[in-house]
Amino acid sequence: MNLQGMDIDVAVIGAGPAGMAAAIKAREKGAENVLIIERDTRLGGLLHQCIHNGFGLLYFGENLTGPEYSHRFTEKLLDTGARALLETMVLRISGEKEITAVNRRDGLFTIKPKSIVLAMGCRERSRGNINLHGTRPAGVLTAGTAQRLVNIEGFLPGKKIVILGTGDIGMIMARRLTLEGAEVKAAVEILPYAGGLIRNEVQCLHDFKIPVFLQHTVTKIYGEKRVRAVDIAALDANNNPIPETKRTIECDTLLLSVGLIPENELSTAAGIKLDPVTGGAVVNEARQTNVEGIFAGGNVLHVHDLVDNVSWESEIAGEYAARFAGGKKPPAGQITLKAGRNIRYVLPQIISGKNNVDLYLRVREPQKKVIIKMGGIQVGKTIPGVKPSSMIKLDLSAEDQQKFKRNEIVIDCLTKGD
Repeated sequence: MNLQGMDIDVAVIGAGPAGMAAAIKAREKGAENVLIIERDTRLGGLLHQCIHNGFGLLYFGENLTGPEYSHRFTEKLLDTGARALLETMVLRISGEKEITAVNRRDGLFTIKPKSIVLAMGCRERSRGNINLHGTRPAGVLTAGTAQRLVNIEGFLPGKKIVILGTGDIGMIMARRLTLEGAEVKAAVEILPYAGGLIRNEVQCLHDFKIPVFLQHTVTKIYGEKRVRAVDIAALDANNNPIPETKRTIECDTLLLSVGLIPENELSTAAGIKLDPVTGGAVVNEARQTNVEGIFAGGNVLHVHDLVDNVSWESEIAGEYAARFAGGKKPPAGQITLKAGRNIRYVLPQIISGKNNVDLYLRVREPQKKVIIKMGGIQVGKTIPGVKPSSMIKLDLSAEDQQKFKRNEIVIDCLTKGD
């Protein structure tokens, strides 16, 4: 691909489900030259290692595996004529939308598209992120790394497994490793409830009778060359380990499923403002960041529960990036949305009050029979129950927004009747 003098309307950074959805939508909305830049050898991102089903239930109305979901988007992307630059690492994005990247074919090069969509996804928290005490033997790895080893490389990382954290990848790997003949000796969770989706808790932990220790954590790792055991302990009201509850579990592997972090190093270098709660960019309803012409979607913006929501949200970013490349600026944001009672965050953080908009919310604590109120006014229907692991999606019409005659709106999640 000749990069010199290339006229690019929309450049998309990342070719996972977010990047592909954004690129497809940008082409559909009139962007002539759409370029995806991806550091891996193929399109699809982490979907290829997610061989379990549960993908596409909302977007396609079908129960697909990760590779099947990726294939649907890959075929659609190629049909649009969008171009993909694989095995290419983006090193920097400037506030003037200049991209510096490198690959083996072209060396170091720069391009300056008319607009950019950030779709770099997220990464797992490591042992260093949680300051886990003990020696540094082999056998301590993230659940996603174990997933790749088993599903792509065909390698079983251990035979006696303890999993710290009950994120979705961790619970899915508990089932996967059990099916491969390993013994999952415990799933240990700091919270008083499982951190992932209910369906994964039931299908991956309860159905396989895997011991679950809620309000517990791993306090120490033992082993020199290889993990040989870990200590776990219950936690008090301040999340401090209770010494007398300590128990030692013999194991050869510790998997970490302790949360995900949006990949926003490039965003920071571009001068993009980040939300301290989500770890992603602060955006308006068009998913445009504070840097004009740079948009974001998917897990680089906030960590989603379902890939279907990743695709839908990234389509918003792709559509408005195409409009921007064509000379149409997104609607100016006038209304700031703030998280209120039992709301962890709301996205987008800024809306114009003039267009239909999809709001994505997460709660702080589980709650039953709830309603969502904006500025004291109920929006949407009563929700039977909510968990921090599940996304709440609200379709807010332009007509509804006319009810809010203010520059800042607080959003609350309340028990019905409050």
